[in-house]
Amino acid sequence: MATPTPSHPTTERLTVMGAGLVGSLLSLYLAHRGHAVEVFERRGDPRRAGFQEGRSINLALSDRGWKALGGVGVANDIRQVGIPMSGRVMHDVHGNLTRQPYGHDGQAIYSVNRGHLNRRLLDLAEAQTGVTLHFGQQCTGIDLKTKELHLRDTATQQEHHEPYTRLFGTDGAFSAVRSALQRTDRFDYSQDFLDYGYKELTIAAGPGGAWQLEKNALHIWPRGQYLMIALPNLDGSFNATLFFPFEGPESFAALQTPADVTAFFDRVFPDAVPLMPALTEEFFAHPTGSLLTVKCFPWKHGDDVLLLGDAAHAIVPFYGQGMNAGFEDCTVLNALFDQHGDSAWDVIFAEFQAQRKPNNDAMADLALYNFVEMRDRVADPKFLLQKKIEAKISAQFPGQWVPLYSQVTFSDTPYAEAWAAGQRQDAIMARLMPHIQAEADYDQPEVQALVQQEMAARH
Repeated sequence: MATPTPSHPTTERLTVMGAGLVGSLLSLYLAHRGHAVEVFERRGDPRRAGFQEGRSINLALSDRGWKALGGVGVANDIRQVGIPMSGRVMHDVHGNLTRQPYGHDGQAIYSVNRGHLNRRLLDLAEAQTGVTLHFGQQCTGIDLKTKELHLRDTATQQEHHEPYTRLFGTDGAFSAVRSALQRTDRFDYSQDFLDYGYKELTIAAGPGGAWQLEKNALHIWPRGQYLMIALPNLDGSFNATLFFPFEGPESFAALQTPADVTAFFDRVFPDAVPLMPALTEEFFAHPTGSLLTVKCFPWKHGDDVLLLGDAAHAIVPFYGQGMNAGFEDCTVLNALFDQHGDSAWDVIFAEFQAQRKPNNDAMADLALYNFVEMRDRVADPKFLLQKKIEAKISAQFPGQWVPLYSQVTFSDTPYAEAWAAGQRQDAIMARLMPHIQAEADYDQPEVQALVQQEMAARH
C-alpha cells in the first residue's frame, strides 16, 4: 500500500521514548506528517537474533486498532498474520463446550502475535524517511527544565545526555517519562495491582500443524475464582494464559511441584491437559506476571512532554483493549494535528488529555468488569440466556440497542459513552430477565410489551 504523503511538512525534531507497539506506531504517524523522529528503547532490537521477548502473550486486535493501523497504511499487511476469532468458546470442567458470538456475522477480533506485530511496525518505521531507532538505551532520568534525556547504553554502560524539543512517553506501565512527571507539583498517580497473576503456557499444534481446538475462537475455561484463556497462532498452536490468585488454597503459591501442577490441571482443566505436553516444564520455566491498572494526571508537561499508551493508562487485559486503546491514542492525536496544525502543541496536548483521560479511565473500569464476566459469569446459563436476549433486542431495534461489547470492540464510540450506555442497558436487562426463563419467552406478548415500554422510555 502506498505510504500517505506528509500533510504538514515541518523540520521539528521529535523524540519518542519507547519502541513498543504504541511507540513504533506513533513514530510512523509523526514521520508521515514530515517530522524527523528519534526513537529510544531500553531493550535490544527485537528483530535481531537471540533477542528474548519478555511477553509472548497474544493480543486481540479490534476495530480501534485496525483504524489506527489503517491511518498509516499498514492494516492489510498486519491482517495477513492475524487469525479472526468470531466468538468465545467456553470449556466447562467436563469438557463440554458453549459458544457465544462476539457480534454479528462477519464481526471478529483478531489474534495477533505481539512480537510479530512489534517487529513489523519497527521495520515500517525504519523504512520511513526521518525515523531513527536507538536500541539498548535506558532512560535513567529526565531534566524537564533543560529538556534533556539522561541515557545509559546497556551494552557499553556509557552514560550520555540527549536534548529534546518535544518528548512522547510511550515506554509502558513502568514509564521513565511518567516517573519524571511524577516529581512535578500536583501530579496525581495511582497503580493498583490485582491479587491475581498470569502464567503463559502452550497448547501444542496437532499433526501437520493442525489446530487441536476450534481455530477461529477465543477459548475460555471459566472456573469462578480464576480462568484460563487460549488464542490461536498461525502454526497451529495456541497461546494459553492462566489467570490465577497469587495466594490461597488454589493459587500459584499452592502449586510448588510438578505433581501439584499435574494434579491441579487434571482436576480443573481436564480437556486441555492432553493438548499441553510441556505443561509442567513451562509452568516452572515461565515467569508469573502481575496485572495492574495505572491512572495518572496530567498526561502532559507544558507543551513539550506527552504520555500515551500504557505510560498514561495501563489496564488489565480482560477486555483485549490495552493495545487498541494505545493505538487509538495515535489516531486521536493525529486528528488533533489535522484540526489545529502541526505547531499548536499546547492546544493539541491539552485537548488530547481532555479527550482521552475520561475515556481511558472508563476503559480501565470496563476491563475489571470484564474480568468478573470472563471468570465466572460466562459459565452461568442465566448470563448466556441474557446475552441471547440482548442480541434479539439489538436485531429488533437496530442502531438503538448496541451491546456493550460491540460498542467497545466493533466501533470507535468513546469508551466513556459506551460504558454509560452499557450500564443503562444492564439496568433494563435486570428488569426484563425475571420475566424470561427461556429464549422463546422473548416473543411472548407480555415480554414484548415490556421491551417496547423500556425502549420507549430510553428516548
